[in-house]
Amino acid sequence: MTVLFVTGTGTEIGKTVTTAALAAAALAQGRSVAVLKPAQTGVRTDEPGDAAEVERLAGPVTTAELGRFPEPLAPATAAARAGMTPVLPQDVAEATAELAASHDLVLVEGAGGLLVRFDGSGGTLADAARLADAPVLIVAPAGLGTLNATALTALALRSYGLDCPGVVIGSWPSAPDLASRCNLADLPDAAGAPLLGAIPEGAGSLPPHAFRAAARDWLAPLLGGTDAFRLPS
Repeated sequence: MTVLFVTGTGTEIGKTVTTAALAAAALAQGRSVAVLKPAQTGVRTDEPGDAAEVERLAGPVTTAELGRFPEPLAPATAAARAGMTPVLPQDVAEATAELAASHDLVLVEGAGGLLVRFDGSGGTLADAARLADAPVLIVAPAGLGTLNATALTALALRSYGLDCPGVVIGSWPSAPDLASRCNLADLPDAAGAPLLGAIPEGAGSLPPHAFRAAARDWLAPLLGGTDAFRLPS
Protein backbone atom coordinates (compact mmCIF):
# COMPACT_ATOMS: atom_id res chain seq x y z
CA MET A 1 0.00 0.00 0.00
CA THR A 2 1.24 3.47 -0.89
CA VAL A 3 -1.79 5.28 0.58
CA LEU A 4 -3.83 4.19 3.58
CA PHE A 5 -6.73 6.07 5.13
CA VAL A 6 -7.26 5.50 8.86
CA THR A 7 -10.73 5.83 10.31
CA GLY A 8 -12.31 4.92 13.62
CA THR A 9 -15.62 3.64 14.83
CA GLY A 10 -15.81 6.80 16.96
CA THR A 11 -13.69 9.35 18.77
CA GLU A 12 -10.91 8.86 21.32
CA ILE A 13 -10.29 5.22 20.44
CA GLY A 14 -6.66 5.36 19.40
CA LYS A 15 -6.55 6.50 15.77
CA THR A 16 -3.59 8.82 16.27
CA VAL A 17 -1.50 6.30 18.19
CA THR A 18 -2.37 3.63 15.64
CA THR A 19 -1.32 5.98 12.85
CA ALA A 20 1.94 6.57 14.70
CA ALA A 21 2.53 2.83 14.98
CA LEU A 22 1.91 2.41 11.25
CA ALA A 23 4.35 5.23 10.53
CA ALA A 24 6.99 3.84 12.89
CA ALA A 25 6.71 0.39 11.31
CA ALA A 26 7.13 1.84 7.82
CA LEU A 27 10.10 3.96 8.88
CA ALA A 28 11.73 0.87 10.38
CA GLN A 29 11.48 -0.72 6.94
CA GLY A 30 13.29 2.23 5.40
CA ARG A 31 10.19 3.73 3.79
CA SER A 32 9.50 7.45 3.58
CA VAL A 33 6.24 8.41 5.25
CA ALA A 34 3.84 11.36 5.08
CA VAL A 35 0.98 11.87 7.51
CA LEU A 36 -1.99 13.95 6.42
CA LYS A 37 -4.58 15.21 8.90
CA PRO A 38 -7.26 16.75 6.69
CA ALA A 39 -9.22 18.48 9.44
CA GLN A 40 -7.84 19.10 12.92
CA THR A 41 -10.43 20.28 15.40
CA GLY A 42 -10.29 21.36 19.02
CA VAL A 43 -6.67 22.54 18.85
CA ARG A 44 -5.39 26.13 18.90
CA THR A 45 -3.07 27.38 16.20
CA ASP A 46 -0.15 27.38 18.65
CA GLU A 47 -0.75 23.79 19.86
CA PRO A 48 0.60 20.57 18.32
CA GLY A 49 -2.08 18.56 16.57
CA ASP A 50 -2.50 14.88 15.80
CA ALA A 51 0.02 14.90 12.94
CA ALA A 52 2.65 16.40 15.23
CA GLU A 53 1.91 13.69 17.81
CA VAL A 54 2.46 11.04 15.15
CA GLU A 55 5.81 12.63 14.30
CA ARG A 56 6.79 12.81 17.99
CA LEU A 57 6.11 9.12 18.53
CA ALA A 58 7.12 7.65 15.17
CA GLY A 59 10.06 9.75 14.07
CA PRO A 60 10.85 11.79 10.96
CA VAL A 61 7.70 11.92 8.86
CA THR A 62 6.33 14.66 6.64
CA THR A 63 3.21 16.15 8.24
CA ALA A 64 0.41 18.16 6.69
CA GLU A 65 -2.92 19.66 7.73
CA LEU A 66 -5.54 21.11 5.40
CA GLY A 67 -7.69 22.83 7.99
CA ARG A 68 -7.55 23.60 11.70
CA PHE A 69 -10.61 24.66 13.62
CA PRO A 70 -10.59 25.71 17.29
CA GLU A 71 -13.68 23.99 18.68
CA PRO A 72 -13.76 20.21 19.35
CA LEU A 73 -16.64 19.49 16.98
CA ALA A 74 -17.25 17.71 13.70
CA PRO A 75 -15.15 19.45 11.02
CA ALA A 76 -18.12 20.88 9.11
CA THR A 77 -19.65 22.34 12.28
CA ALA A 78 -16.32 23.59 13.61
CA ALA A 79 -15.53 25.31 10.31
CA ALA A 80 -18.97 26.92 10.08
CA ARG A 81 -18.89 28.20 13.67
CA ALA A 82 -15.42 29.66 13.14
CA GLY A 83 -16.42 31.30 9.85
CA MET A 84 -13.63 29.37 8.11
CA THR A 85 -13.46 27.54 4.81
CA PRO A 86 -14.16 23.84 5.29
CA VAL A 87 -12.00 21.03 3.98
CA LEU A 88 -13.53 19.32 0.93
CA PRO A 89 -13.06 15.66 -0.04
CA GLN A 90 -11.44 16.80 -3.29
CA ASP A 91 -8.89 18.80 -1.27
CA VAL A 92 -7.99 15.66 0.66
CA ALA A 93 -7.64 13.55 -2.46
CA GLU A 94 -5.45 16.13 -4.18
CA ALA A 95 -3.18 16.56 -1.14
CA THR A 96 -2.91 12.79 -0.81
CA ALA A 97 -1.86 12.40 -4.44
CA GLU A 98 0.72 15.17 -4.08
CA LEU A 99 2.27 13.55 -1.02
CA ALA A 100 2.17 10.09 -2.62
CA ALA A 101 4.29 11.38 -5.49
CA SER A 102 7.24 11.89 -3.14
CA HIS A 103 6.71 9.35 -0.34
CA ASP A 104 6.54 5.57 -0.11
CA LEU A 105 3.54 5.69 2.23
CA VAL A 106 0.88 8.31 2.92
CA LEU A 107 -1.28 7.88 6.02
CA VAL A 108 -4.48 9.93 6.09
CA GLU A 109 -6.02 10.14 9.56
CA GLY A 110 -9.68 11.06 9.70
CA ALA A 111 -11.56 12.96 12.39
CA GLY A 112 -13.97 10.89 14.44
CA GLY A 113 -15.72 8.22 12.39
CA LEU A 114 -15.96 7.49 8.70
CA LEU A 115 -19.10 9.54 7.95
CA VAL A 116 -18.38 12.62 10.06
CA ARG A 117 -19.04 15.59 7.80
CA PHE A 118 -16.18 17.70 6.49
CA ASP A 119 -18.35 20.34 4.82
CA GLY A 120 -21.88 21.64 4.52
CA SER A 121 -22.57 19.49 1.47
CA GLY A 122 -22.06 16.30 3.44
CA GLY A 123 -18.59 15.35 2.20
CA THR A 124 -16.86 12.76 4.38
CA LEU A 125 -13.64 10.83 4.75
CA ALA A 126 -15.30 8.05 2.76
CA ASP A 127 -15.80 10.44 -0.15
CA ALA A 128 -12.14 11.49 0.06
CA ALA A 129 -10.95 7.87 0.12
CA ARG A 130 -13.12 7.06 -2.89
CA LEU A 131 -11.67 10.00 -4.83
CA ALA A 132 -8.17 8.91 -3.82
CA ASP A 133 -8.97 5.27 -4.68
CA ALA A 134 -7.40 4.24 -1.37
CA PRO A 135 -8.11 1.50 1.19
CA VAL A 136 -9.42 2.39 4.64
CA LEU A 137 -8.20 0.78 7.87
CA ILE A 138 -10.68 0.62 10.74
CA VAL A 139 -9.50 1.39 14.27
CA ALA A 140 -11.88 0.01 16.88
CA PRO A 141 -12.03 -0.24 20.67
CA ALA A 142 -11.64 -3.61 22.34
CA GLY A 143 -14.64 -3.91 24.60
CA LEU A 144 -18.39 -4.23 24.71
CA GLY A 145 -20.20 -2.43 21.89
CA THR A 146 -17.36 -2.54 19.39
CA LEU A 147 -18.87 -5.26 17.20
CA ASN A 148 -21.90 -3.23 16.15
CA ALA A 149 -19.89 -0.06 15.53
CA THR A 150 -17.28 -1.98 13.55
CA ALA A 151 -19.92 -3.79 11.47
CA LEU A 152 -21.62 -0.47 10.67
CA THR A 153 -18.33 1.13 9.63
CA ALA A 154 -17.46 -1.86 7.43
CA LEU A 155 -20.93 -1.76 5.88
CA ALA A 156 -20.50 1.93 5.08
CA LEU A 157 -17.12 1.23 3.47
CA ARG A 158 -18.64 -1.43 1.25
CA SER A 159 -21.48 0.91 0.27
CA TYR A 160 -18.86 3.37 -0.98
CA GLY A 161 -17.00 0.61 -2.83
CA LEU A 162 -13.97 1.01 -0.58
CA ASP A 163 -11.53 -1.74 0.36
CA CYS A 164 -10.91 -2.43 4.04
CA PRO A 165 -7.65 -4.34 4.61
CA GLY A 166 -8.54 -5.00 8.24
CA VAL A 167 -9.10 -3.77 11.77
CA VAL A 168 -6.69 -2.62 14.48
CA ILE A 169 -7.69 -2.42 18.14
CA GLY A 170 -6.68 1.07 19.13
CA SER A 171 -6.13 0.37 22.84
CA TRP A 172 -5.80 -3.18 24.09
CA PRO A 173 -6.36 -3.18 27.89
CA SER A 174 -3.71 -4.48 30.23
CA ALA A 175 -6.43 -6.48 32.03
CA PRO A 176 -8.91 -7.41 29.27
CA ASP A 177 -12.42 -8.37 30.32
CA LEU A 178 -14.46 -11.21 28.86
CA ALA A 179 -15.98 -9.08 26.09
CA SER A 180 -12.56 -7.88 24.95
CA ARG A 181 -11.16 -11.40 24.84
CA CYS A 182 -14.16 -12.68 22.90
CA ASN A 183 -13.96 -9.75 20.49
CA LEU A 184 -10.56 -10.91 19.28
CA ALA A 185 -12.39 -13.74 17.50
CA ASP A 186 -15.57 -11.82 16.69
CA LEU A 187 -14.19 -8.57 15.25
CA PRO A 188 -13.08 -10.14 11.94
CA ASP A 189 -16.58 -11.48 11.41
CA ALA A 190 -18.09 -8.08 12.21
CA ALA A 191 -15.74 -6.29 9.84
CA GLY A 192 -15.53 -8.90 7.12
CA ALA A 193 -11.78 -8.29 7.31
CA PRO A 194 -8.90 -9.61 9.42
CA LEU A 195 -7.71 -8.28 12.74
CA LEU A 196 -4.33 -6.78 11.87
CA GLY A 197 -3.12 -5.28 15.11
CA ALA A 198 -3.66 -4.37 18.73
CA ILE A 199 -2.02 -1.30 20.24
CA PRO A 200 -1.37 -1.70 23.97
CA GLU A 201 -3.21 0.59 26.33
CA GLY A 202 -1.01 3.54 27.19
CA ALA A 203 1.30 3.09 24.20
CA GLY A 204 1.10 6.79 23.44
CA SER A 205 2.70 7.54 26.81
CA LEU A 206 5.81 5.52 26.06
CA PRO A 207 9.06 7.37 25.39
CA PRO A 208 9.41 7.75 21.62
CA HIS A 209 12.40 5.41 21.40
CA ALA A 210 10.45 2.67 23.19
CA PHE A 211 7.37 3.27 21.04
CA ARG A 212 9.39 2.93 17.85
CA ALA A 213 11.16 -0.18 19.03
CA ALA A 214 7.89 -1.93 19.86
CA ALA A 215 5.54 -0.66 17.13
CA ARG A 216 6.14 -3.47 14.62
CA ASP A 217 5.30 -6.08 17.26
CA TRP A 218 1.80 -4.61 17.54
CA LEU A 219 1.01 -4.97 13.85
CA ALA A 220 0.58 -7.78 11.36
CA PRO A 221 2.99 -8.04 8.40
CA LEU A 222 0.44 -6.52 6.00
CA LEU A 223 0.78 -3.28 7.97
CA GLY A 224 4.56 -3.45 8.23
CA GLY A 225 4.61 -5.54 11.40
CA THR A 226 6.80 -8.50 12.20
CA ASP A 227 6.39 -12.06 11.05
CA ALA A 228 6.27 -12.99 14.74
CA PHE A 229 3.16 -10.84 15.29
CA ARG A 230 0.56 -12.52 17.48
CA LEU A 231 -2.71 -11.06 18.68
CA PRO A 232 -3.00 -10.70 22.45
CA SER A 233 -4.82 -13.39 24.37
